[in-house]
Amino acid sequence: MLQWISAHIGTILICLALAAIVILILRSLIRQKKQGKSSCGCNCAHCAMHGSCHSQK
Repeated sequence: MLQWISAHIGTILICLALAAIVILILRSLIRQKKQGKSSCGCNCAHCAMHGSCHSQK
């Protein structure tokens, strides 16, 4: 088992780094969602969901 780990340590470290990046991105998106922020660019005229993301005034 240790021999397999030492033979694939580079792949393991890269996978762990990518997993950490994905987790940080998801955590950031969840925090933004809870704060009421969104990734909307507010160009609703060209958006397929233009009637559903912002309330009508």
